[in-house]
Amino acid sequence: MKETPRQKMIGMMYLVLTALLALQVSDALLQKFVLLNNSLEAANSSAVQKNNQTVEGIKAKVNDSPNPAQYADIIRQASEVRKLSDAMVSELDNLKSVIIEKSGGVDPETGTLVGMKETEKVYEVMIGGKKDGLAYDLKTKLDNFVIKISSYSDKSTKFTPLALSGSEDPAVAKDANNKNKDFAELNFAETPVPAALATLSQKQSEVRRYESTVLGQLAEKVGIKDIKFDKILAMVSAKSNTVVAGMDYEAEMFIAAYSSGITPRMSFNGTGVPVRDGKGQIKFKAQGGQYDSRGLSRKTYTASISFNGPNGPETRTLDQEYFVLKPTYNIEAGSLPPLYLGCANKLSIVSPGLGALWQPSFSANGAEVISAGGGKVTVVPSSASVELNVTNGGILLGTEKFRVRKVPRPDVKIFGGGGELDEKRGASASGLRSVEARAIADESFKATNPEDAQYRVSEIYVALARGSKKISDITLPGGGSISSLAQNAQAGDRYYIEIRGVQRKNFKGVVENIPFQMIKNIPLN
Repeated sequence: MKETPRQKMIGMMYLVLTALLALQVSDALLQKFVLLNNSLEAANSSAVQKNNQTVEGIKAKVNDSPNPAQYADIIRQASEVRKLSDAMVSELDNLKSVIIEKSGGVDPETGTLVGMKETEKVYEVMIGGKKDGLAYDLKTKLDNFVIKISSYSDKSTKFTPLALSGSEDPAVAKDANNKNKDFAELNFAETPVPAALATLSQKQSEVRRYESTVLGQLAEKVGIKDIKFDKILAMVSAKSNTVVAGMDYEAEMFIAAYSSGITPRMSFNGTGVPVRDGKGQIKFKAQGGQYDSRGLSRKTYTASISFNGPNGPETRTLDQEYFVLKPTYNIEAGSLPPLYLGCANKLSIVSPGLGALWQPSFSANGAEVISAGGGKVTVVPSSASVELNVTNGGILLGTEKFRVRKVPRPDVKIFGGGGELDEKRGASASGLRSVEARAIADESFKATNPEDAQYRVSEIYVALARGSKKISDITLPGGGSISSLAQNAQAGDRYYIEIRGVQRKNFKGVVENIPFQMIKNIPLN
């Protein structure tokens, strides 16, 4: 179908926008997404091995039973669950291959993604100009997968859908920028290649997790708790070995080919952890510090598992390695702007890497801070310099230092007779019947702090003078009629005009008097 000129214009604007967005994503941040994806794929491989062992355990138990035929349906269901999950994982692998191919493939010499910063190709493949991209078909397949695998599970099991829209996803449902997005837009709009791959790998991880849950339930139906294995391996499975500081690190400790007849005791760094279904639940806040040049901090912890093995009580100790990514943020102005003393200085601080997890809080030395959520903050300085502390998830990410300026004085101009009054040009003795004084804010100050740049002249004194003699005078609240003076005015006289008061109303509605004095002598002709 031929595009209209408007469609072409919209398409060109989107290309420009995505190009600008790509420029804002650093190579270091993209590399961290690559590491995240690699960690997810490694965890998924471990999950495949675990699920294979569960199926083999079911078969072994059935073969050892007096009547194997009675469990034939369980073996069939386990096989179907494996096929269902493998097909879904294969579909996600195919999508990753399409994205990599469409974005330029992999450099054969370095092994790196050629189109690492590419967001347009991800959009074309997954969303499409008419919302006909592969992500919409993927949503259907993920929804169907959840429905089908649920049919094999216990009735009490409730699986969360894997293709949530913005309004359905609790992480972004209250975010005005994301809550109205569909599944495809939420996960793949303005998304560089490594982030898209990590998103698909995370879906694979959930597929394997659902598969593991159902296989475990099928195993219980054949009395798998009575199975005895010759070798039992203690393992730790982390959702990801690389996390951003301030995010939760989550992992499961388990015994490979797990037998529910074994009640293991598990600990993390010497402290016991809760055990559910034979799996120890590890959860703690990832602490940063000592980052390398890539923004990574290497961490380790010790996990211990004690259980009754084939040869009696055993204890296995595992040293697990993980990496903490240094979260980054930036002030949308691009550089640290100056702040004005006592004024509402509005800043927007964003963190593309943290995404929906970006829920910062702020504190300051030398200023009051008013947070509006989502990285929006108003800073009201009370001293000559300000230090703004940026915290997310209880982790201090950095301290930004600002210089503070005094509020610039306004310019006052006097108008009358249809224009600005000039001391050189003068005014008509018979025509000038009113005057008005206007306080005009500094342009740059008004542009950055419009709520604090509200000025008015509160008092103006006008006297009619003839030579060195004052004929009459009047005091006005910023301006008004001077007819009482004009009726006595003659050519050669002058108006002596004195500005005696200027006021400024700040963002809180508080009015303050500004020391200000200006005198003008307007000759009459």
